[in-house]
Formats: sequence, structure tokens, C-alpha cells
Amino acid sequence: MSALSIYPAEKALDPIISQDFAAIQASLKELGVQFERWQADFAFAADADAQTVLDAYQASINELKQSYGFQSVDVISVKPDHPNKEQLRGKFLSEHVHDDFEIRFFIEGQGLFYLHIDNQVYAVLCEQGDLISVPAHTPHWFDMGAEPDFKCIRFFTTEEGWLADFTGSNIGESFPTLEQYKQSI
Repeated sequence: MSALSIYPAEKALDPIISQDFAAIQASLKELGVQFERWQADFAFAADADAQTVLDAYQASINELKQSYGFQSVDVISVKPDHPNKEQLRGKFLSEHVHDDFEIRFFIEGQGLFYLHIDNQVYAVLCEQGDLISVPAHTPHWFDMGAEPDFKCIRFFTTEEGWLADFTGSNIGESFPTLEQYKQSI
């Protein structure tokens, strides 16, 4: 189940927690964060190739591309046996910003986005069917877990894809990992 926890930025103590989709969506909308649920246009196998996955969501993808001018869309899949899972996790766990906004849609699995906005940190647990956007220049980090198992569609406004500017902050070290977060909700 999707979840939202709101923490004071100084410490990960006593968060306000919601698992109600409409409440999560409304809270995030106030921050300029898009949070939606998508359905595939047709069923596909768990081991479907990237093109089949993109075809299954083509109508929704086309709508976003037209609305926001996305130049590239891809599918990323990270499984527990991924040879670079520790490097990927480490990179995404470092607080960073993007010049453009990012959108991720979870086809399967889950991940934990942390958005550092003003004096608060918003932890958003995204699961299968969830779409989340992160506004441009919003400090954030992402935890895919020690044993990642997810597949996402990623949207980019540039052909280069994922480009990040790391803030150098170690704020992420003060907040629960994906595994710890799931145990606390």
C-alpha cells in the first residue's frame, strides 16, 4: 500500500503518516507533486520486454509526453541479482536535484522517494500502479532497498536521460531506509 510520511527536516521523529491514496494525492498536489494511479491498456507477462510494457501504457505515456514535452521514455528494471545494485542504490540515496522534473511510474515492485521541501521531508512509498513526479530543483533521494525488485517507466525532457546535481548533504542518512520505513508503517 502506498504511504506518505511527513517529517521535520531536522530529525526523522514522529512523522504524520497517511496510507489513504486521496489524502496522499491531495497533500502532494499542494507541493506541485503529481501522484496518480495508472492502469495498463492490456495485460502483459511479468517478463515482458520494455516495448511491450511501453505499449501497454501508450495512451497515458502519450498524454504526459504531449503535456510536458518529454523527449525520451524508458523502462528500468532492477532485481535482487542486479550486478550493480549497491552502486545504483548508493547513487540514488544521495540527495540531488534535477534541472527538469522527473516522473516515475511503478509497473511492479516499490521504492521510497524522499522530497526535502522547505523545513520538511516527505517520504512517499510508491508501489505498483503509482506515478510520482518530482518538481525541478526539488532536493530529493530515492531508496530502492537492499534487495531491489522493481520496474519503472521513466520520463525525461532531454535525450540524455537521468542527469543529477548532488547537493552534498547527508540528510538521507538521518531517515529510515526502505526496509525500516516499511516496518514502521
